[in-house]
Amino acid sequence: MNGVPDIGIPAGGIDTTTPHSARVWNYWLGGKDNYEVDRRLGATMEKLYPQIIDIARASRRFQARAVRYLAGEAGIRQFLDLGTGLPTAEATHEVAQAVAPAARVVYVDHDPIVLAHARALLTSSSEGATDYVHADLRDTGTVLREAARTLDLRQPVALMVLSTLGHVADPAEAAALLRGYLGAFPSGSFLMLCDTIETEETLAASDEYADGGAMPYVSRPGETIRSFADGLDLVAPGFGSISLWRPEERETGPAVDQWGFVAAKR
Repeated sequence: MNGVPDIGIPAGGIDTTTPHSARVWNYWLGGKDNYEVDRRLGATMEKLYPQIIDIARASRRFQARAVRYLAGEAGIRQFLDLGTGLPTAEATHEVAQAVAPAARVVYVDHDPIVLAHARALLTSSSEGATDYVHADLRDTGTVLREAARTLDLRQPVALMVLSTLGHVADPAEAAALLRGYLGAFPSGSFLMLCDTIETEETLAASDEYADGGAMPYVSRPGETIRSFADGLDLVAPGFGSISLWRPEERETGPAVDQWGFVAAKR
């Protein structure tokens, strides 16, 4: 939609006593849309696992590169961004519509503070459209029904699941969720996904994150994350650290422990 709907805070408001992933992530990116409880956990995580800052920034860069590829080379005009998080520079619609002004983007998140800032996600080119769905990504039916107000699900869609699927602890459930979404889209659609691979350091960081009161976030063995692309065609360079996925500038630091891919539905 090109207009801005009347978006309000759900009954119960925003919980400022418990850290939330969207706000902690915003802190790691240097944003201001977070609370003291988020900053405390974010700072603790940064001391335990300093690479988390690099991961947060690498994830945003990967997102921009992949969206540019999809809107440009792949010709995709529809994007469903699950677990959107708080608005930042180079949001999905900004990147996609810079390449293809007619691109249509639907953002999905369930954090009330993201809802409160959703107006920033609902700007659009006059040719394209953006919308926001306030829902949990596990509620596939609601998400798809609401997304269909803006997207034509008979046409290819790029499903974006970035630094998000770790909140679904059971890998079988995570895989089933992805199948549920992709099953609603036609051939020629894409899955863009990245998540933290399991290492000694990331396992310790996941434990600390859960102990800090935030919704648990699991890291997974690389082969498990890679398996989420089973039945799809990986886009070169395939599966690996997102630092190395079509970098626009030469990477000078170590590859981050967040791995991912872009893959096409046959």
